[in-house]
Amino acid sequence: MQKTLLFKTKNHEELVDITNEVSRVVTDSEIETGLVNVYVQGATAGIMIQENWDDSVQTDVLNWLRKTFPQGVWQHDAQDNNGDSHLKAGFTGPSETIPVINGKPGLSTWQNIFLCEFDGPRSERRVVVTVYDSEKR
Repeated sequence: MQKTLLFKTKNHEELVDITNEVSRVVTDSEIETGLVNVYVQGATAGIMIQENWDDSVQTDVLNWLRKTFPQGVWQHDAQDNNGDSHLKAGFTGPSETIPVINGKPGLSTWQNIFLCEFDGPRSERRVVVTVYDSEKR
């Protein structure tokens, strides 16, 4: 099963919790055992699994990425001034694959799935969720 989810981002850089939306796709698939892949389309966004207890971890992630990949110092900035966004997305990666256990994403208590926006705000970010049934051959 595959479904494309649409998200609107509000800030230039942010981590958007998309766990509930991905979980709904897994539930709707009625797959009990398998894998769910979460993939963002776009070269300036990523997908990350991270702690969900409070916003401090997400803030720390963004602050570390800003220090590691500062704005305005990359060759690509001459084209559209977002070289850092491409590097952050490349470092983060476009996808995560999670086991499906008993019909739910196999995340621990403190894990959530985040869409990482590095070049927003965007009126639309497309996230493709693919659920694979490991019991079918």
